[in-house]
Amino acid sequence: MKSQKSDVVLIEDDLALGSLISELLSLSGFNVEWLENGVKALDYLKENTPDIIISDLMMPIMNGEELYSNIKKNIKFSSTPFIMITANMDDEVKIRQLENGVNDYIMKPFKSKELVLKIKNLLELKDNIEKKFKPDPFSKIIIKLSEKDFITSLNDFILKNLKTKIGVEELSNELFISKSTLDKRIRKLTQKNTSQYIREFKLEYAIKLIDLGERNIQFLVDETGFNSFSYFSTSFKSYVGISTRNYIKIIQSKIQ
Repeated sequence: MKSQKSDVVLIEDDLALGSLISELLSLSGFNVEWLENGVKALDYLKENTPDIIISDLMMPIMNGEELYSNIKKNIKFSSTPFIMITANMDDEVKIRQLENGVNDYIMKPFKSKELVLKIKNLLELKDNIEKKFKPDPFSKIIIKLSEKDFITSLNDFILKNLKTKIGVEELSNELFISKSTLDKRIRKLTQKNTSQYIREFKLEYAIKLIDLGERNIQFLVDETGFNSFSYFSTSFKSYVGISTRNYIKIIQSKIQ
């Protein structure tokens, strides 16, 4: 049985280069939708969710940076990898793209194998993350939750709503118990209050993303639903004992 092809959206205004990249990716086993500018891309993306997006940086009508900024606003693309293509990227521009959340970039001229490997690596990382954190199904008909079922249901709900601010009342309604009972059960089973448990669950998720290869701190903030970069950084350091950047450096040193 053949595996399903990954869907790639390519935004490139240079007709010759766009045609070449599109053909290259098709021959490499991808389904490719090639669009000639950012406006057409946004229209297409309203109805479609690709596995990965590749865009030129310098384009008329709407450049790649503006396109990415618009795409990032839509939560359905929060886990969609984005690669930027450019002919001349100085350090300032390159750093700005990475700070904005772009997953990777590739410099023109580039070798076809380099682009294909970057795409495959990002798609593999995305797939590993989705597999690792896919919630286990559980019955919707709950009479009385055992301790194990309670924690499983609690974790599943937090995971499904990871990018939002989870309220205690919302959580208690989901688990069919009062707010006071919720807090008592969480304290009994974990020795943490409800807010602390949710916060540390989010931080553990961020740590696993880093361990799987994620290096963009703003992406971690967005993925875990912290309301600010500074609050995430402070919480991470308080929980782990070192800053996020230093933790990433330690992980990088272990795999080099």
